[in-house]
Parts: sequence; structure tokens; C-alpha cells
Amino acid sequence: MKNIQEIKRKLYEACLLFVDEKYNTVTSIIESNKKALFSETKSSAGDKHETGRAMLQLEMEKASQQLAVIFEMKEALSKIEIQKTSKMICLGSLIITNKASYFLAISTGKITIENTNYYAVSTNSPIGKQLLGKSIGDRIPFNEAEISAIY
Repeated sequence: MKNIQEIKRKLYEACLLFVDEKYNTVTSIIESNKKALFSETKSSAGDKHETGRAMLQLEMEKASQQLAVIFEMKEALSKIEIQKTSKMICLGSLIITNKASYFLAISTGKITIENTNYYAVSTNSPIGKQLLGKSIGDRIPFNEAEISAIY
């Protein structure tokens, strides 16, 4: 079997990169909207101007909510100890099952490492909730299939 610690490290780094990219995208949107909001000048089309400002304000609120989610993801990642091993599945665990392989961290979706697909899932996701606290060999019902934790 491949070096589990190395795979966990790569998965963790992929999650960090995912969060950094999301952060950069959202902060870029916020900056762009701030500039647009401040550059809006009152024109003869008053209603159009007010509608434009309201739309920008809604975009700013949406981006702020996304930023809050990003900070929650960063917080979850900061709690992961990659080198930690445990007989019970917990945050930071790599779970290799007979159906798929999961990294319990944040929800980023599929991550491919050395031609193998892993799914980074949060502890709040349906599969994350099912896996959390289980041990090697436990049978876990998920999507009408029994998932047996192998590692």
C-alpha cells in the first residue's frame, strides 16, 4: 500500500489550495464590487442607478457570506493533524473503503493523487456523518450500499 501519511499530506495540501483559490476569487469579487459601488455616479436615470447599487450591494452580501464559509473551512483545516493516526475515524482521517476513498476534512469533491481518486468530505456531509467515529472493519450504510472501512 502507498505511504498513507504522504497521501494524507497531499490531500491536505490540495484542500489548502482549494480554500486559497476560493478566498482569492471571493476577495477579488469584493474588491471589484467595491470599486463599482464607489464609481457609480448619479445620472439622469435615477431608478437605474439605484437598481445598480442595490444589485452590487446584494453581490457584496453574497460574497461576504462566502467569505464566512471560507473562514470556517480554514478553521477546520487548522484542526487537522496529518501525522495523527487513530483507530477511530476523525477529522483528518483517510478512509479507504470497498466503494471509494475519503479524506475527512472539508468538502472539496474529488482529488486525484497518483492516479487514485479520493473524495475530500466534511464532517457535516452525509457520508462524513456516517464515517465519523467508526472503526476499521465497521459496516456503514450509505446510499443503499454497505461500505466497509478497510483502512
